[in-house]
Amino acid sequence: MAESITVTNNQTGESREIPIVNGGVSAAEFSKLVPGVWFHDPGFMVTSQAESAITYLDGEAGILRYRGYPIEQLAENSTFIEVAYLLVHGELPTPEQLAVWTREVTYHTYIHENMRKRFLEGFNYDAHPMGMLVSAVAALSTYYKEAKSITDAPTLHKQIIRLIGKMPTLAAAAHRYSVGMPFVYPDNSLGYVENFLSMMWKVAEPRYEPDPVLTRALDILFILHADHEQNCGTTAMRVVASSHGDPYVATAAATAALYGPRHGGANEAVLKMLAKIGHVDNIPAFIETVKSGKVKLEGFGHRVYKNFDPRATIIKRTAYEVFEVTGKNPLLDIALKLEEIALADDYFISRRLYPNVDFYSGLIYQAMGFPPEMFTVLFAIPRTAGWLAHFQELLDQDLKIARPRQLYVGSGQRDFVPLDQR
Repeated sequence: MAESITVTNNQTGESREIPIVNGGVSAAEFSKLVPGVWFHDPGFMVTSQAESAITYLDGEAGILRYRGYPIEQLAENSTFIEVAYLLVHGELPTPEQLAVWTREVTYHTYIHENMRKRFLEGFNYDAHPMGMLVSAVAALSTYYKEAKSITDAPTLHKQIIRLIGKMPTLAAAAHRYSVGMPFVYPDNSLGYVENFLSMMWKVAEPRYEPDPVLTRALDILFILHADHEQNCGTTAMRVVASSHGDPYVATAAATAALYGPRHGGANEAVLKMLAKIGHVDNIPAFIETVKSGKVKLEGFGHRVYKNFDPRATIIKRTAYEVFEVTGKNPLLDIALKLEEIALADDYFISRRLYPNVDFYSGLIYQAMGFPPEMFTVLFAIPRTAGWLAHFQELLDQDLKIARPRQLYVGSGQRDFVPLDQR
């Protein structure tokens, strides 16, 4: 049986057979049959805007793979810095390649002193760290003017290295400034995650020694957040990249999209929900308010996953490992009972609402000492690797500038009325 569909234009009687390729059909072929008619799909609910070899996601089956590798295997066996290499280069590195990659990223963790003293310190004392990060990433474009040469492969590679290296530094600097603590310089003798934790938490000790369990937990969380197909932030990145904006402004645009509470702020919403429930005894009444449509069950359901989110299973296991070190988050019992009740209730089962990656990640971050305003920042650090992989892929494909069409619903032609006659 041919992998195709046949479409008939009832206005003209003309039919056209359109092949199904990689699970999609060409809108350009449709437009040949119905010229001047646009496909209306607010939110890209059923529209593919890219061909990509980076991340495979099957929401029906609960599958997530980076470059073909199951997320479960990567979280179990890999490190974030290795996964970043995989996303950008398409293959897992050899030991020699990983050593070079790690050294490159490590030695681009420093930021220009003017960025710290004149830019970051110019924000108001209570500036949100995510707002500072968005602005700082865009500002990097003014420090590396050669970044405009995006078609020069070595130059582009250097900007990718710089961004992956500098994001933790900018993120930690934004936090330290927002709480009135002095800036901590990167320690290039530490690994990627350890260095970030040092810049976050170091006070007066000669050298910060992060707990290996917490370091590994954050490394896993970075792996799980490194990419997620064509989400809102990645789409923003690709739209700006299609105009040939440099990697810094494109990453800033993606970070700004992530800043929105519908995208990057879901785990903070979960914490607020659990705190509002307050006790396991209050869960049944809360479930009823969810069913009545009065409140939303945060951390359940996903735009793409209609089965379990594979990342949620990994994070739940990681949470227990973290709590062995930090002590149990008092909200954990509420979360576990809420999950148990919801997964046994036909209301949620019939709607295919399962825990997503945000349900437990906020509990982990909170237990590790991160304030809620840093949660989205923690999302942006690893996602930068995925965004840059998409930036690079789009350039390799030489795609046209993004320019969607609209269905006009405003007034028809009207004649101008002079001001004194209105």
